[in-house]
Amino acid sequence: MKRRNFIKNASLTGIGLAVTPTLTNCAEKEPSKNEKTVVTPKASLPLVIATWNVPNATAKAWEVLEANGSLLDALEQGCMIEEADVKNQSVGKGGRPDRDGNVTLDACIMNTKGDCGAVVAMENITHAISVARKVMEETPHVMLAGEGAENFAVSSGMKRENLLTEASKKEWEEWLVKAAYKPIINIENHDTIGMLAMDENGDLSGACTTSGLAYKMSGRVGDSPIIGSGLFVDNQVGAAVATGMGEEVVKTVGSFLVVELMRQGKSPQEACEEAIKRIVDKPNSNHENFQVAYIAVNKNGETGSYSIHKGFSMTTYQNDKNENVQSDYYVK
Repeated sequence: MKRRNFIKNASLTGIGLAVTPTLTNCAEKEPSKNEKTVVTPKASLPLVIATWNVPNATAKAWEVLEANGSLLDALEQGCMIEEADVKNQSVGKGGRPDRDGNVTLDACIMNTKGDCGAVVAMENITHAISVARKVMEETPHVMLAGEGAENFAVSSGMKRENLLTEASKKEWEEWLVKAAYKPIINIENHDTIGMLAMDENGDLSGACTTSGLAYKMSGRVGDSPIIGSGLFVDNQVGAAVATGMGEEVVKTVGSFLVVELMRQGKSPQEACEEAIKRIVDKPNSNHENFQVAYIAVNKNGETGSYSIHKGFSMTTYQNDKNENVQSDYYVK
């Protein structure tokens, strides 16, 4: 009791107390409620990464950032490259249709403040990513769906157009003869583009756009437009985006999981690997028959990528140079 009173009196009178190094270190590491952690990026910035081999998209995004454009401008214009490419049959115009022959698009975008916008099951508008951004910036909502999303796009000045190209229509008609649905690993939606960007200040944003699984049921929506599943950004920690079988990503809230694992101290690579392992280790997992992959970046500018099966790659644009790297994959 005497010792306790001494400590109490000492603190009141301003007398200095000797404490052990352990206590000193603990006190120094405990941040105040108003303190903001500042992390100096280690990577050369700006930095753009994306799912799959999309060098034109990443180059465009980096070009915007290098010219002092905003993160959202970079992401939007980068994604628009793939949406307008009719040879890319899983994004935008030319995307493979659902089983009724309708091309429906999903997209989302998220900024440094945590604001986000998305569109789901939208038809007849090529640049879904642009509509998602407008939802975020010009409406009180986060997500618009179907005809409502299409009408909003038109009211914003975008033009309706037929998204079903002859090539995609021909493939769909051939599929109808078989009248059976079975996912094909790394084929049906392998060009779904998820993109993450970091500017020279170390700030992060992300975007994702897709036409979804080919020959899906009408109305099906995967993970890509769902914040936390297909994409998640926490500007104090890092960002992640997913590609592959959306149903499996949704079940584990995958992109949010990757960011939370980075918050706990894991590297982007470790976080991606753990998120994949969560899917693979689920009871009665059928992971042999579908693909899921993640890419991620943390506030240090460190990146990571991992997938269930081989064949997945990540495109990085940095130092005025595009690089596409095959990602490591799960080996049981």
